[in-house]
Amino acid sequence: MFTGLVTHTGRVRAVLDEAGGRAFEVESDMDPGVGASVAHAGVCLTVTDRAEGGWRVYASPETLRRTSIGTWGRGTLVNLEASLRLGDELGGHLVFGHVDAIGELVGLADEGASHRMTFRLPDAVAPLVAVKGSIAVDGVSLTVTEATGDGFSVSVIPHSWEATTLKDRRIGDPVNLEADMLARYVARQLSFMDRAHG
Repeated sequence: MFTGLVTHTGRVRAVLDEAGGRAFEVESDMDPGVGASVAHAGVCLTVTDRAEGGWRVYASPETLRRTSIGTWGRGTLVNLEASLRLGDELGGHLVFGHVDAIGELVGLADEGASHRMTFRLPDAVAPLVAVKGSIAVDGVSLTVTEATGDGFSVSVIPHSWEATTLKDRRIGDPVNLEADMLARYVARQLSFMDRAHG
């Protein structure tokens, strides 16, 4: 479990096809141990081995299909966050590292010192996104400022902009999206209520 408060960024330095999936070597000044859970651009991955100045993780075929990891190549920059420990401050929102969908950046504009980012998202995820609700974009906890039928906008403050890879995103780029867990459960309950009264 994570908070969506990115603590480090890393760079992919090697990509290797392995056991039907793909292994990635990531370099960073973060120092996780083997077996640690680390959110990589919002995707919870287990550190499988150490390498000089970094570590290795493995992404299964399912993870490659459901996240933007399949587009990663050598040099890709990723947001990193170690998993929560009991007693840690919860400064963002509860993020599970289980990506709901891949979104697409469709709008980018300056708003004073902040940056407005607009994303397109799949129909299945749209009911989980609400104004003033939380969403994780590439692992960054953000507040939704506008929600439409097929997308949403967020306002990224200067600190989050500079401390994460959001500043490197360009129109058309894919991003990992994870809706707030509470919204996910509410939507599930409502679907069962609709069936019961349908």
